[in-house]
Amino acid sequence: MRQEPSSPSDGSVVSTGLDPLNYILDGGYAYNRVHLIEGEPGSGKTTLGLQFLLAGRDAGERCLYITLSESRDELLHVAKTHGWDMTGVDIFELVPPELSLDVDREQSIVYSSDLELGETVNMVMEAVSKVEPTRIVFDSLSEIRLLAQGPLRFRRQLLALKHYFAQRGCTALFLDDLTQTEDDLSLHSLAHGVVRLEQIALPYGSERRRLRVYKMRARAFRGGFHDFVIRRGGLQIFPRLTAVAHPDTGFVDRLASSGIDELDTLSGGGLDYGTTTLIIGPSGSGKTTLSLQYVFAALERGEKALFVSFDETERVFMRRAAGMDLDLSDHVAAGRLCFRQVDPGELSPGELTGIIRDQVERVGATVVVLDSLSGYQLAMPEEQHMLLQMHEVVTYLNQQGVLGLLVLTQTGMIGTMQSPVDLTYLADSVMLLRFFEADGAIRRVMSFLKRRMGPHEGTLREFRIDSGGIRVGPQLTGFRGVLTGTPEYGGSAALLTNRDES
Repeated sequence: MRQEPSSPSDGSVVSTGLDPLNYILDGGYAYNRVHLIEGEPGSGKTTLGLQFLLAGRDAGERCLYITLSESRDELLHVAKTHGWDMTGVDIFELVPPELSLDVDREQSIVYSSDLELGETVNMVMEAVSKVEPTRIVFDSLSEIRLLAQGPLRFRRQLLALKHYFAQRGCTALFLDDLTQTEDDLSLHSLAHGVVRLEQIALPYGSERRRLRVYKMRARAFRGGFHDFVIRRGGLQIFPRLTAVAHPDTGFVDRLASSGIDELDTLSGGGLDYGTTTLIIGPSGSGKTTLSLQYVFAALERGEKALFVSFDETERVFMRRAAGMDLDLSDHVAAGRLCFRQVDPGELSPGELTGIIRDQVERVGATVVVLDSLSGYQLAMPEEQHMLLQMHEVVTYLNQQGVLGLLVLTQTGMIGTMQSPVDLTYLADSVMLLRFFEADGAIRRVMSFLKRRMGPHEGTLREFRIDSGGIRVGPQLTGFRGVLTGTPEYGGSAALLTNRDES
C-alpha cells in the first residue's frame, strides 16, 4: 500500500536516488523545479532518470516517465538488466501525430510544424494531468528541438512545459542527448540545475565516465568532475575527494610497530598513525614485503587494513605472505584484511578514492597500502593531476588517523636510480631501499631519509628476506658509497650471513 508523501515546499531537497549524487548536489534536486541532465548517447542519462523515479516510488510518490526517444519495451528491458521492478512507475510512450501510423491522427493535407509541436506538448500535458505525478523524467528534448525547427519556438515550448509542471508541483528532469553541434546555453538558463554526464574514450583500456554539475541555484554544490561507472544496479558515483570536506577526527597520537625491533629502532620507535610513509627503491628490493610486514603487525593487533595492488594478483600476494611465514588467511576470512587487485586500464581515479573511503569510513581500516604508485600512474598519466589527487588522498588519510604506506618503484637495479614521479614532499616519512654488491653477492640495505614526527636513525642497515620473514641487521659499517650500488670497502663490515642467527 502506497504511503502518502509529505508536501515539501518549493526549492526544498528531493532525493536523487543516489546518496553520492545527493552529496555532490548538497542534498539533492530542488522540489518543484526543472533540472537538465545532458550527455551524449550512452552516457547514462536514462539510468539516472530511472533511479530518480524509483526512489520517488519507494517514498510513496507518483512518478511518470515520458519517452519520445525509447519505447516502453526498451525502458522495461533497461530496468530488467539492472534488476529493477518498474511497478508503480507510469511510463508514457509519446508518439507525435506526424510519427504515428494511425491514419485517423495523420495530417494528410498539410504538415505544420506549429501544429505538430503544439499537439505533442498537449499530449504531454494530458499525461501529466491524468497521472498527477510529483516526479517526472522527460526523455528527450532532442525530439522537441527537431519539431520546433527553431530556437525561439523551442524555448517557448519548454517554458510552457516548465510553468505547467511548476503549477502541478512536479520535480522534473529534462534529458538532452547533445545531438546538436553546439551547446545550447539557453537550456541552462531555463533549468534550475544542470548536470552533464560524459563518456571519454582513452587510447587503451575501458572508457571513463564522469559527471559535472554546471549549476544548481541557491546550493553550495561540489564542483569539478566526479567519476562514475554503470553496473548492474545503476550508476555508482564516486565524488571527487577533497580533504577539506573531511576534517581532522581528533585521533590519539600513537606509533605503529612493525613487529621487528631493529626496524622500529631504525624508524625512531615505529611509524606514526595519521602520517604517510613513502617506501621507494628498485624492483625486487623488498618494498611490498616491507609494507606487508607493517600490515601483518597491525592485523595481529586486531586492526583492519586495506592493501591495494596494481602490480600483482591476490594469489601471488597470499603465496608471498605464506613464504614469509605470515598467515593472512584468518585475517581475510574475518574481514580484517581487504586485498584489492586493480587494473590500471580499468579503474578510474575516482573509483580508487571510493575504495579507500569505503574501507576507512565504513569498515574502519587503520592501515592503507597503495602498491605501487608506478602502476597507479598508468591510470592517471597526467603527472600533475596525479600529484594533486595524491595530495588529497594523503591529507585525507592523515586527517582520519590512518597509517598510509605508499610504494614507489624506481627505474634501474644497481647504480643511478630515477623516480617516475616525485612524491617525497607529500610523505611524512621516506624509507629508501637499495641493492649493493659485497663479497661476491647482491645484498639489500635500508635507511630512513625523513621522518617529520620525530627523530630517527640516520644509519644504513642491511636486511634480508627469507622464509622466516624480514631480518634487519645492525648499522652497516666499513663501506662507502653503498647507495651507489658499488660501494668501496673501508674496514671491517658487519654483514648478515646466510646462516640462521640466534
